[in-house]
Amino acid sequence: MTGIRRTAVITGAGAPRGIGRATAARFARDGWAVVVLDLDEPAAKEVADDLAATGATAFSHGVDVADEASVLAAYSAVRAEVEAGRLPGVGAVVNIAGITSPVPFLETTLDLWNKVLAVNATGTYLVTKAFLPDLIEAGWGRIVTMSSVSAQQGGGVFGRTPYSTAKAAILGFTKSLARELGDAGVTVNAVAPGAVETDIRAGSTTAELEAAITSSVPLGRQATVDDVAGVIAWLASDDAGYLQGTTIDINGGSYLH
Repeated sequence: MTGIRRTAVITGAGAPRGIGRATAARFARDGWAVVVLDLDEPAAKEVADDLAATGATAFSHGVDVADEASVLAAYSAVRAEVEAGRLPGVGAVVNIAGITSPVPFLETTLDLWNKVLAVNATGTYLVTKAFLPDLIEAGWGRIVTMSSVSAQQGGGVFGRTPYSTAKAAILGFTKSLARELGDAGVTVNAVAPGAVETDIRAGSTTAELEAAITSSVPLGRQATVDDVAGVIAWLASDDAGYLQGTTIDINGGSYLH
């Protein structure tokens, strides 16, 4: 990509050691303008400010991806920036915001079940629906969704049944929307990471469990956030233009199918 031609909207991009923040940085390095969306609005602003300090074009906004009004407010704010000429048109929507659920099934409450599905699956739906019309109107766009190896193998890493269910829903969403969009010029693809060195498991795991997770990976290490960000950025590139409705595994060989 030569110069800044498009804007990438990235949800869940505020966490210090998160995939979203690394993805925002990668898109900025690749010449995209970046919109940083996160429930933690000050963190989102910090990321955008850091990117702007490197010379990138960046904008931030707080959003609760599980709340339609909040998502529409974020969309309106981004749209205003585009119409004012401060951002180029949106070309990519990357749905990373998510939460996990390391709770045994019989200890799962309905509130937890609903919250995990709302943030992971409904959030992906709401954000995609808000920005998709602009991509269709432009005749070019990339939507990337965040699933997990947990959806493919039925848990087994950290998140349990609610998380696996939500991430499996994202796979179905990705394939169905990809087929529905047909030749609109917009691709929809998913990534399914295995264990990644982030803060999502902070305070809920042990050194022994982390060692066991790592030992199960043929490559001998967990993924870094940059491993995942690189694949996401590639899916948003012109080179990935013939991929539609696919899932890219990023698990170091821990799950082969």
